[in-house]
Amino acid sequence: MVWWAYQWQNSSLTSDAEFTMTPLALTQAAQLLWNHWQNSTRLAVLPDACRPKSRVEGYAIQAQLAALSGQATLGWKIAATTLSGQRHINVAGPIAGRLLQDKVLPNGSAVPLGNNHMRVIEAELVFRFAEDLPPCSMPYTELEVMAAIDAVLPGIEIPDSRYEDFCVVGDAQLIAENACAAWFVLGESTPVNWRALDFKTHVVKAFRNEVLAGEGTGALVLGDPKTALVWIANELSSVGEGLRAGDIVTTGTVVTPVKVEPGDEVRCDFGVLGTVSVRIV
Repeated sequence: MVWWAYQWQNSSLTSDAEFTMTPLALTQAAQLLWNHWQNSTRLAVLPDACRPKSRVEGYAIQAQLAALSGQATLGWKIAATTLSGQRHINVAGPIAGRLLQDKVLPNGSAVPLGNNHMRVIEAELVFRFAEDLPPCSMPYTELEVMAAIDAVLPGIEIPDSRYEDFCVVGDAQLIAENACAAWFVLGESTPVNWRALDFKTHVVKAFRNEVLAGEGTGALVLGDPKTALVWIANELSSVGEGLRAGDIVTTGTVVTPVKVEPGDEVRCDFGVLGTVSVRIV
């Protein structure tokens, strides 16, 4: 078992010592981040008065940000699911963010790149939950998590950040701004028996303007997407959140992020799991 699968057990996410922010500070941080998201602008760091000092404070700000958006949460994204990605943005492990309703688009949609400064797409395996996994005092097992899932879908994330340099602000502030969430394009499920698949070796190809731009397997995601799913079930449980029936969870890129510019068309081929495409405008 890799170390991060049960990292939450040894964390102090729910310790009172890890939570010192006032309700006003939480709201101020969330409002500032949401304003920047809406205006496609960025800030260096959150002000001292409302800067989270722990992951649990980051998740509390994130929840406030979602409430300010007025949008339903359709599910969750997992960011930094590769060691190289964790090193790149200087985080100790994966982080979770919400998929907001207005930011999740159907297959083939056009996505405006605008002032996005990441300017990449990520091909991701998406799992849909049919059963609730509420906060629990004991860690969820892989068997419990996988039994709660009823479908696997292809997806493309177009991430972005509200920070000028998202590589230096750390875990708590990245969680607060919703883990670099921006747009997500969701494909459709296929009737294939996905439970028989080995996600570690499942090949995904990304094409930019019909030219192969990247190829990878599920092993890029914490060694196995199932590990990522167990991680998020327990991460959310540890901060009083949970997974709900109907939620989707996108588990992180299985292909090295592909650079894009306006005018590009990207198609990701997930083999028997189907294809998903996006137009960058």
